[in-house]
Amino acid sequence: MTRHCLLTGAGGFAGSHVLRHLMVNTDWTVAAPVTFRHKGVPKRIASALETNPEWWERVDVVYCDLSAPIDSVTAARFGRVDYLLNVASESHVDRSIEAPGTFIENNVRLMTNVLDYARQARPAVVLQMSTDEVYGPAPDGYEHREWEAILPSNPYSASKAAQEAVAFSYWRTYDLPIVITNTMNIIGEMADIEKFVPKTMRALAKGEPATVHVSPEGRPGSRFYLHARNLADAWLWLLRNHTPQMYGQHDRPSRFHIVGEREVDNIEMVHLLARFMGIEDPKLDLVDFHSSRPGHDLRYGLDGRKLAEAGWTAPLPLEDSLRRTVEWTLRHPEWLGLDAAEVSA
Repeated sequence: MTRHCLLTGAGGFAGSHVLRHLMVNTDWTVAAPVTFRHKGVPKRIASALETNPEWWERVDVVYCDLSAPIDSVTAARFGRVDYLLNVASESHVDRSIEAPGTFIENNVRLMTNVLDYARQARPAVVLQMSTDEVYGPAPDGYEHREWEAILPSNPYSASKAAQEAVAFSYWRTYDLPIVITNTMNIIGEMADIEKFVPKTMRALAKGEPATVHVSPEGRPGSRFYLHARNLADAWLWLLRNHTPQMYGQHDRPSRFHIVGEREVDNIEMVHLLARFMGIEDPKLDLVDFHSSRPGHDLRYGLDGRKLAEAGWTAPLPLEDSLRRTVEWTLRHPEWLGLDAAEVSA
């Protein structure tokens, strides 16, 4: 039977990749609530669907501001929902530091409204996208396991931790089938220019130094970078293969870490990007991370064994996914805020 999904954040970077992955790998239909008031843009949805015009018949883009309660008319437009996939959230650390109150308020309000809707719609699964940052920094060589202490370092990660707490409370109080996934830093085509990979690509294309945050001793930060299509693939695997843990049978909802294949420090990432861009000897601007960006964590680490042992493997290797991202972005330099002449110079 064809499934019907409610996918929030489809106009955002990660959400648009989830949308395309569903189109390619299922026959499911999707309702996509959007406002385009934050970092979502219509072009991402168009790009996700443009290779197959028939996909538009399976996607219903609905104007709906999730910072307000979902009214009955809009809920009727969504129709019967089998799976609720919540990607939408403000997600940039710097903006959360500049305006923490509105940032946190938006993410908590959005989470509450989505779950209030889920209380009525009763989907079989509510997938909540969270982040590695809720755990705070990871010491060298250490990866956080599922359900370790939540110790966020900045307003962005605090807002995601708050979303998790709200989801946990709705799991217990309203018996919602919550599944939380914590992901690493996500890369891929159509990422916002404020993110590290496109920001670095833009600097390299313009012949400018790439900014890398380092410790006072000069040690660069590191991440387990994950392509957005790998995230989408893990979500689809969970929808097909995992039954959510329910209150009364378990003491907590389902949680899985979705992790990139290997750790990459940010100086290595600059050199990888430069290699795929055909640039030798990229310039670096090493900046003390804490004095320049309070609340910044130098290293994150998640243990991904639980999902791997359950049977999921990432389809896209890191360097292959990064090469594809670079090649696609150079063909579409508008996503770097550049024109074709600037990336071919």
